[in-house]
Amino acid sequence: MGNDPYEKTAKYYDFFVEPFTKGLRHYGARFYTPQKGMHVLDVGFGTGNTLKMYYDEGCNVYGIDSSSAMLEEAKNKLFDKADLRLGSANNMKFPSESFDLVTSMLSFHEMPNEIRTEVLKEMARVVKKEGRILLIDYHPGSIHPKNGWIYKIIIYFFEIAAGFEHYRNFRNFLRKNGIQSLIKSSRLEVEKMRIIGGGNFGFYLLKRKSNN
Repeated sequence: MGNDPYEKTAKYYDFFVEPFTKGLRHYGARFYTPQKGMHVLDVGFGTGNTLKMYYDEGCNVYGIDSSSAMLEEAKNKLFDKADLRLGSANNMKFPSESFDLVTSMLSFHEMPNEIRTEVLKEMARVVKKEGRILLIDYHPGSIHPKNGWIYKIIIYFFEIAAGFEHYRNFRNFLRKNGIQSLIKSSRLEVEKMRIIGGGNFGFYLLKRKSNN
């Protein structure tokens, strides 16, 4: 797995970051309403807040993350309510067509460019044929005046504070046109899309193309 970038910060993550991401998480739940009994996988689950939200809605929840420090924080929060696994999302050990919904929030921009396509391919493999993939991440594009630039400043503060490699991946993600460029090279299509936060955040609900 290499060095864990969250080894020293995972225990403080919720205090500093959760106030800025909670709204995105709940908007995502409204964007695609969870149903009781759904099997939901969160890729890059972090401290487990997204999984806890879906669990509270009656879903069966699963997660994969490459940070052992984040895994421990999520375990402390979820106990035995979730199937949490340490591993790389470009080689998940879940059976094909296992999940009704696969989610990922603010994780793709952290990944090295060379594995992003593989991760989305794996997400498409493990979601059911009639299931959906919900991706939430930064949106490259024009920023709306006033509130858009406020969000932008906050985003850059966190991304720079996360370290050189993290910031490099973030910048590369934006240069490569973010989630939209990944979708073009996949067997998925956009069912619904929203851009919020003054143009800074994109919500993409994906499904398999009809001929796949």
